[in-house]
Amino acid sequence: MKTRRTETIERKRLVPHTVDGETELVLDTEYIEVPAPPRDWDQLVRIGVTIGACILVTVALVWSTSAIGGLLALSVVAVVAYAAAVAFDMTWIMCMAVEWLLRYDPARAKTARRAGRWSLVVSMAAVFAHGYVFEQPVIGIVGAAVSALAKGGWGIAMRVHARPLDDRTQQWVTKRRAAVDGQLAMIPIRRELQRGQATVEAEQRTLTESGSTDPDQSGPSANGSGPSAPPIDRKSLTTKDAVRIAWEDGIRDRDGVIHDAAQRLGRPVSPDSVDRYLRDLKRGA
Repeated sequence: MKTRRTETIERKRLVPHTVDGETELVLDTEYIEVPAPPRDWDQLVRIGVTIGACILVTVALVWSTSAIGGLLALSVVAVVAYAAAVAFDMTWIMCMAVEWLLRYDPARAKTARRAGRWSLVVSMAAVFAHGYVFEQPVIGIVGAAVSALAKGGWGIAMRVHARPLDDRTQQWVTKRRAAVDGQLAMIPIRRELQRGQATVEAEQRTLTESGSTDPDQSGPSANGSGPSAPPIDRKSLTTKDAVRIAWEDGIRDRDGVIHDAAQRLGRPVSPDSVDRYLRDLKRGA
């Protein structure tokens, strides 16, 4: 009689344990034997097909690089020739990778599939040209077929892993992906806007602190001061107001005006702005 295969699993649970009349929940570990699930031969075959496709692609890459590199080495340095030869097969391999990533988006995967086929044709033509130049056209044809077989093997592996969707489910997936893609696209856009806004705010702070901008240009002229001037709200002073107050208090020295205005405003003032306002006050006097 055939014994059924089992496997040991570890199970942990909290159980009450009492010591000296005090009970606490402690972790108890037990090992039990359960029937082992049957071997999934379909999954094993699927893995084998995938590994075989990867091996085929690797062989095709090595063979094509060797053949095309030998052809290009007739006119350039060998290192450069073989480095450039990698591009021929890497192009259609990259297209296959993109096709894999877009396997649930047939509309976008179609472009990658078409580009991969054209890249494969170019690579096969280059391998055949190598055999033709060295007067071995049969070897060129057989060598070119290596890439075609690798591409076909990968296509078979793709079909094994494919999960076709019906039309309505595909539309649902497309709409949900579009919504998520929109949210993902907004992440760098928000970062860009935040960086731009931070740069603008930093520039404004720099210009204000250095006195390169004149926030008082829209205020009244300084030579309009005098006994008839309206009272000034000292809680919302501007540089122009602070200079006028210092002038009315009898301060005529430039450095004294700058010091008095800075104290009233609670921040440094621009010497250029102070000079301009003092000139206006002197002309009005």
